[in-house]
Amino acid sequence: MKIGFIGLGRMGYNIALNLLDKKYEVVAHNRSPEPVREIARKGAIPAFTAEELCKKLPKPKIIWLMVTAGKPVDETIKKLLPCLQKDDILIDGGNSNFIDTVRRHGQLSKRGIHYLDCGTSGGLKGARYGACLTIGGNEKIFKKLEKLFKDIAAENGYLYTGPSGSGHFVKIVHNGIEYVMLEALGEGFDVLNAGPYNLNFREIADVWSHGSIIRSYLTELAVEAFKKDPKLKKIRGVVGGGETGAWVAQYAKKWNVAVPALETALKMRKLSSKKERFSGKVIAALRNEFGGHEVVKNKK
Repeated sequence: MKIGFIGLGRMGYNIALNLLDKKYEVVAHNRSPEPVREIARKGAIPAFTAEELCKKLPKPKIIWLMVTAGKPVDETIKKLLPCLQKDDILIDGGNSNFIDTVRRHGQLSKRGIHYLDCGTSGGLKGARYGACLTIGGNEKIFKKLEKLFKDIAAENGYLYTGPSGSGHFVKIVHNGIEYVMLEALGEGFDVLNAGPYNLNFREIADVWSHGSIIRSYLTELAVEAFKKDPKLKKIRGVVGGGETGAWVAQYAKKWNVAVPALETALKMRKLSSKKERFSGKVIAALRNEFGGHEVVKNKK
């Protein structure tokens, strides 16, 4: 199977490599050319414009989008429209707001173009070796591409969730839960750090990863983070991100669902640039581990 792939950022680049490992032909395009040249050296077919990408794909075209949510997705689709035809398939694997996804699905459906939304989680490691995917859209089109999703997902790590937007909806809620879990871990280590004992945080994260109620991928990543920097002295507790979690909080308010833990996690992220907290350092370090998100280094 030959697939067009647009967006070679941290996640996109690793998904493209995952596809290449599974023997898919990948026609790769990115706004800046260097990632295209780099992945071409690893077996992808380079395309330096949307038009070139379309010309290198068979009909019906299958194109995976992995670009920043919001306006960049609309701009990418706009660039593709002149070369898209009836029965072509677009897959949005980014963190789009599900309301935008439903709108795009409706607009493209009028042209006979299929649009699947694919919530993609698992961080950089998941993208590279086996992601967790939640897919929304036309079920017949999902079934047509099911082998593709199965091939790049972790074992039992993909799910058809329902109509258009449902895959992205499930993903943003996943992100909201992630924010709360990160905040809880951060607060726990903050209390340990303030306590009367000289504790080894790497060892604590490690033992918690073996049999404890709170064991998780995040505790495993905490082991790696503390291994590199035992007391996180090299970084500041500035935490970025927050958009998808904010969407969840907004929808929860609209639907009269109480989400105090999420609201607190979002509030603490906003405050992280103003007040240094050890919990912020933990969250920043964990985000760097699973997603390659940039950390603010201490100048000392």
